[in-house]
Amino acid sequence: MRVGGIENTIITASMNLSRSSSMQDIGTAVLGKALDNQEAAGDSIVKMIDAAAMERSVNPHIGGSFDMTV
Repeated sequence: MRVGGIENTIITASMNLSRSSSMQDIGTAVLGKALDNQEAAGDSIVKMIDAAAMERSVNPHIGGSFDMTV
């Protein structure tokens, strides 16, 4: 009988399942961090747009258009 073979197979399957679960946890953490970074970048863009809108309200004639000659 090969009882040891079955035990090794079960142990190997358990280790692979644990490793797979750990990799999924790491992947989820990395994606969460990437989402946080994208949210921060989006907030920065909104702040820049708001600052530009405030500047246009103070000086509406500056920066609205430009003349270009070639």
